[in-house]
Amino acid sequence: MYNNKNKAKQVLEVPKYIILWGKFLQFFSIDLAAKFAQNLFITPIKFKPPKREREMFIKSIKSKITIPSIRKDIVVYQYGNNKKADKKALLIHGWNGRGTQLVSIANLLMRQGYDIVSFDAPGHGKSPKSKTNLADFIETVFEVEKQFGNFDLIIGHSLGGMTTIHAVKNGLRAKKAIIIGSGDIVEDVIEDFVKQIKLKPVIAEKIKNRFENQFNQSMDSYCVHLAAQKIDIPVLIIHDEEDIDVPVKAAYQIKKNIQNGELLITQGLGHRKILGDKKVIEKIKDFIQNSQ
Repeated sequence: MYNNKNKAKQVLEVPKYIILWGKFLQFFSIDLAAKFAQNLFITPIKFKPPKREREMFIKSIKSKITIPSIRKDIVVYQYGNNKKADKKALLIHGWNGRGTQLVSIANLLMRQGYDIVSFDAPGHGKSPKSKTNLADFIETVFEVEKQFGNFDLIIGHSLGGMTTIHAVKNGLRAKKAIIIGSGDIVEDVIEDFVKQIKLKPVIAEKIKNRFENQFNQSMDSYCVHLAAQKIDIPVLIIHDEEDIDVPVKAAYQIKKNIQNGELLITQGLGHRKILGDKKVIEKIKDFIQNSQ
């Protein structure tokens, strides 16, 4: 563990009108409020990319592909295109993120001889607007593998970390994986979201039941630490102790259940600054060079 003097960035603020509308619905009907909250939960918000991502966006070869299993289109980025590259990495952003969000890591990987593929997940970035969820992310990864070939390394942030573990467990071929700020238990993610929009805890239970009825599948089937038990490739787990979006307990639980895992806990970086921190980048470099 190491300290960073800068205070961790706080969770993105929820617009007041959303909180007020949710409370209004909750006053009249718990079911209506649950439907409203579930709709918010699966609707990504597109944020303007910061300037640091511009170079990766400009230099990438961009293409649009369709994910047949979910009938949604996404934008894919091929970054590097180094003729001498003999390794390939897939980068998976998190909720409300973009395919260029892991640019600092992408630049490191290029220096280490990797070509990089990333994408704007359904409803995110330059991909068409749509509702989406973890299952869509996983389906997207398998279609990207099908169209762009196998990957030596998979790196996922936040929801992308959850996607990484589930995809590898379900057969995605990779030699190593890194997850950063990954969630663990979907029910916990839902509960944290409901707290964020200041609704009653019963709303979280209603959302869980709605999802299970919709997909005819238990939320436990998407539990990351249980999926982690079934993979044996080296996995580096990185998480900040002050991450407000995804509590650090998720990292400890995943590490406890994974066969070949390494854990780095940082301080003062929060959920997003961690992606560009120099010591984190150095740790990633060490891991991809030395892990077996």
